[in-house]
Amino acid sequence: MPPRAPLLCFVLAGSLLSSGAIAADASAPPDDACALAARPLRAPDLQVPFDIADGRIYLQVQVNGRGPFRFAVDTGASGIGRADIRLATALDLPLHGQATTSDGVSSARVQTVRIDSLALGAVVRRDVEVITRDYNAYNAPEAAFMGILGRGFFDDGLLVIDYPRRMLSFSRTQQLPTQGTNVLRYERAFRVPVRIGGEQVLGQLDTGANVTFVLPRALYDTVSAGPLEAAGRSRLTNSQVEAQRATVQGPIEIGQLRLADVEVRVSAKYPELLIGAHALQQAVVLIDQRTRAVAICR
Repeated sequence: MPPRAPLLCFVLAGSLLSSGAIAADASAPPDDACALAARPLRAPDLQVPFDIADGRIYLQVQVNGRGPFRFAVDTGASGIGRADIRLATALDLPLHGQATTSDGVSSARVQTVRIDSLALGAVVRRDVEVITRDYNAYNAPEAAFMGILGRGFFDDGLLVIDYPRRMLSFSRTQQLPTQGTNVLRYERAFRVPVRIGGEQVLGQLDTGANVTFVLPRALYDTVSAGPLEAAGRSRLTNSQVEAQRATVQGPIEIGQLRLADVEVRVSAKYPELLIGAHALQQAVVLIDQRTRAVAICR
């Protein structure tokens, strides 16, 4: 999401397994959430490949029976989805109303359009109202998209994003347990426990953010004494912030994912730890909004 901003466009909107999947680990505890990442889902409602550009997920979506159109999958975006202004123009979608959107730093009033049907394979959402705006003004051509699938699109089932295999699956018949090994519970979507060195904090899981991590300055000062370098002004959805870059030795641990010597972005204005798409490229991410549970598996 002409050259990219130094840190972002990092919030797109506000961020399965095949039969060749690795065999399930017979030694895994029966309540291990990551056991679902180690074997094919049973009769999934959806199983589609995706492309990756700058860490972000892109796949093909039908809108009002037309397309396919390139959409991004953004767990940092609330609601069913978003429509780029080019999509609204191409399909002659009339303006429907207004909504308020926040990028974590500032809010803005935006226009909405009504979509009759939004379909990813066999998963179809009907009669939905979505925000529309120019989402591609600062995107490189390979990162351009016509719309966004937000977390609400997947809120009635188990979403599995297998980054190494580039496969997205969705099942209404299987679910993550509410407790057990590798279960990360959340209260606010999708803020999950993260351990950085000796500190445990909550981090927002955002597949639409084209960064590894963004740390508030106060958190960075707690977990690292390393030098900061200027990274220029970074563009969010509604605003710009001054950002710096640094390397955090860590380890940074999220579920089974363990990262060390990670380049991060630091901002005095950003309000919380953000887990971006680049941190997840070697992981299988499972999200179940019915049980309010997440698993990050290797």
